[in-house]
Amino acid sequence: MVRSLDEGGCERDAAKLAIGLDRDRFEPHVGVFYAAGFRTPELEAAGVPIVELPVRSLRNASAIEGARRMRAYIRQHDIRLIHSLDIPLSLFAAPVARLNHVPVVITSQLSYRNMYPRWQQAVLRVTDHLSTRVVINSRAVGKSLERDLGFPSHKLFLCYNGVNPAEFFPGEGLRPPSLRDARVIVGCVCVMRKEKRIDWIMRAFARLHALYPHAGLLLVGSGTEVAPLTSLRDQLGLQNACHFEPGHPNVAGWMRGIDVFVASSYSESFPNALLEAMACGCCAIGSNVGGIPELVTHGHDGLIFDTDSPDHLFEMMYKAVTDADLRNTLRKQAVITAHQRFSMRNTLQRMEGLYENLLEERGCHRLEGSAAVC
Repeated sequence: MVRSLDEGGCERDAAKLAIGLDRDRFEPHVGVFYAAGFRTPELEAAGVPIVELPVRSLRNASAIEGARRMRAYIRQHDIRLIHSLDIPLSLFAAPVARLNHVPVVITSQLSYRNMYPRWQQAVLRVTDHLSTRVVINSRAVGKSLERDLGFPSHKLFLCYNGVNPAEFFPGEGLRPPSLRDARVIVGCVCVMRKEKRIDWIMRAFARLHALYPHAGLLLVGSGTEVAPLTSLRDQLGLQNACHFEPGHPNVAGWMRGIDVFVASSYSESFPNALLEAMACGCCAIGSNVGGIPELVTHGHDGLIFDTDSPDHLFEMMYKAVTDADLRNTLRKQAVITAHQRFSMRNTLQRMEGLYENLLEERGCHRLEGSAAVC
């Protein structure tokens, strides 16, 4: 279950998981507040049912209607396991699932708790109690839950995000006409939100471009920050060196067009985009935050910069752009890391094992046919 099927890491995770689950063991359904989005055609093509629960706020009548529809759907399809992948659905689905006696209730914590309003943090303490397990996608987030909240370690389940090598692989990429003559493309693909700190990338690139004018900057994604970032581009005099491309459901081609991929977030657990960029053969630069150091090993398959230092980001960007031998070495190793350590096959095996073990513990895994999960 996930809030919507549009842009974003949780949305992508939900689609990949539902499509990839072994149909001989599981019957996946996807529950959402908003059904339309980038990921909807993928799920429909894979034959995964989508149920829209029209919740527009957890504090008005739409939540009651959503709970009613969810209850009817659980009964109609004999749902045995509920797994919410983002905070809005955890707040809603965990209580509804428990009230309707769903045997296994799994929630996810794929970002830091301090990113959410205090009232949500308080309610999440309740959903933590209601959950059979809480899935995390980095050790860093797990440690923060144990340290800050006294969360019991036995209820946490670590499962890193996975990447599909058949979709994300090195090759010829897409580049906008304005950047086709650039020798090196620096870039990022993300939902344009403040915590992504795209302004840091742009300011570091402006310094780089003054020294190395043959570089271009490609920023792919939509969001609330696009307008102010476009203004910043003009202020920095990068109109001819920086291109903004709206978000796309299929971003692999754009990632393959990027030589140096930068993830500069000040808060991150385990970023899908950085993993996918590595799988596409980008030279990865990431901030030293959350699970990024669990993905990128500095100097081996990418570069890490000090989260609090824009100067250090510039240094890493300059090194990656101007040292072609280093850049190509890191790119090759990034593909190996992504495809071997963090393949979607590994992720699916981990999640399928968790689902099956919890269902069997509760004596509700059907020996014939598949167990319905949502």
